[in-house]
Amino acid sequence: MLLFRGSDVYQPDQSPENLQILKEDMMNWVVDLVNKGLHVSSEPLAQIGKQVYGAEKIVIDVPFGEKQVIGGCTIVLAKNMEGAIELAKTCPILATNANIEIRPIQSF
Repeated sequence: MLLFRGSDVYQPDQSPENLQILKEDMMNWVVDLVNKGLHVSSEPLAQIGKQVYGAEKIVIDVPFGEKQVIGGCTIVLAKNMEGAIELAKTCPILATNANIEIRPIQSF
């Protein structure tokens, strides 16, 4: 799974045009993954949400960490971590100072 974090485009001072360009670039990237048979699923995340913390179950109105928005995730088919890293390197969101966290999904 590729988790997309911290793009400059998600900052409040960015233009709607920049966000639209990123969305189009990301869609083209996903279509390319689909055409190569490497795409399983992609889900954008809303920028609203809550967090529940610890044993006291404190609820806060922040859906992400203080500095990095988690914009969404994509599940890809890769033989190993190195293959997933190479796919992540092709993602256009990296040009917006984002980072991509790469995590294997474990079976139950």
